[in-house]
Amino acid sequence: MIIAAISDIHSNVFALDAVLADIKKRDVNQIVNLGDILYGPIAPKATYELLMAHRDNIVTIRGNQDRQIYEALNLSTMGEVAYNPTMDFIVSDLSKDAIEWMRALPFDCHLSEDVYLCHGTPTDDMVYLLEDIATGAPTVRSDSNILSLLNGMASPVIICGHTHIPRTVTLSSGQMVINSGSVGYPAYEDDLPILHKMQTYSPHASYALITCIETARGKRWQTEHIKVAYDHEAAAELALKNGRRDWAFALKTGRVL
Repeated sequence: MIIAAISDIHSNVFALDAVLADIKKRDVNQIVNLGDILYGPIAPKATYELLMAHRDNIVTIRGNQDRQIYEALNLSTMGEVAYNPTMDFIVSDLSKDAIEWMRALPFDCHLSEDVYLCHGTPTDDMVYLLEDIATGAPTVRSDSNILSLLNGMASPVIICGHTHIPRTVTLSSGQMVINSGSVGYPAYEDDLPILHKMQTYSPHASYALITCIETARGKRWQTEHIKVAYDHEAAAELALKNGRRDWAFALKTGRVL
């Protein structure tokens, strides 16, 4: 059993196309998409259309920014949302079908008795499962802290996204937690819950291969973090055209401006 885990595409159709092409070369049984799919100043509509062309092969859950897109639409009808030029671009680019598709996505998924999928944590799509950002930069949380955030989730393999940082952590429980990294947005700065930067220092698209190996002593799981080269300059040009110099810089460098 080989799972290809993708996450945090953020409207970057160029990166997604390259990642799907790379996955196609490998003996993958299942692709999973962990959310934050269409939010971004690059190509929301084209990203949605590419995913729809592969929808039969991908299990998808929603991320916090998928939710925020359709929640912003709900608020805008009541006149309660502040103007956000990037959100305005996304909503104008997407069809009603794309919005409804995001609205229908599940929060999480038990892919099998062994594998559980979430965006952030099993209870909150805004919380980082593996990273503590108290210093303003990501460090791995303590074993006990991660177990607490799992909130009793006992699956041997937990696959998450949200932080954009590729990482595999084995817990004292024997569980393995994998963050697949970001397909389309290799660095960002956020001020919630405090100001912090997430940086991969490379423009490459990230995804993960998770393999189950059957042995006489039971199942063993291994992870391979893949970095895929793609036309990040084209993605950066569109981000800049749509008024996001910060995104353009991150797409070119994997660093925060």
